[in-house]
Amino acid sequence: MDVAVRTGPRVGRPPSELAGEVEARILDAAAKLFLERGFEGASISEIAEVARAGKPTIYARYADKGALFEAAFLRELAKRNARLETHHAEGETVEERLTSIGVALLDESLSEDFIGLMRLAIAEARRLPDMGLVRQCRERGGRTVIRLLAEGVGEPFWSDPEDPRAMKAGRFFAESVLLPFLLRALAREDLAALRQEIAPHVEERTRFFLAALRNGGLGEP
Repeated sequence: MDVAVRTGPRVGRPPSELAGEVEARILDAAAKLFLERGFEGASISEIAEVARAGKPTIYARYADKGALFEAAFLRELAKRNARLETHHAEGETVEERLTSIGVALLDESLSEDFIGLMRLAIAEARRLPDMGLVRQCRERGGRTVIRLLAEGVGEPFWSDPEDPRAMKAGRFFAESVLLPFLLRALAREDLAALRQEIAPHVEERTRFFLAALRNGGLGEP
């Protein structure tokens, strides 16, 4: 007797490209709902529905809602840093190139999604202390800016982005440019209005930074 052989999709782990697509859908849905509903208001059930993925699929990847939020936040941070890394410092002088980097940093940071998730990360810092999302944002963003400075400024001081002096100076530059605007954005100032102030702010911060650097205020190069 002939036995019909059933052919069809195999059950098991999906191909890596499909797994990546599922992951992206989950994180897109998570970011969307966290921004709309807040950490408490967003549920795994609703995220699964929007992502077109089952709850078991989500829990197979993330232990709980806190881990899912962490992944969604770090993905948004990685996207910002990836956009920053495509930037090429422009200008003939060191001041012009530094200004170009500072403007790019603020342009990429003052997005609705990034600021919204940062606001949530700060609000949930006490509930989820092990994540250290603000610290990770500072460290990862700082490394990205230091690499930009090493590639774009071109002075010997920046030739090695792992040099502790370069790391210290790079973080100082990034934070002096970013933090004033980040605090204002987190306080819900209008982002479009803030963007109008970027250029003069970065020019002033760049002059201050170079004066400190040249006069030993950041340590000897």
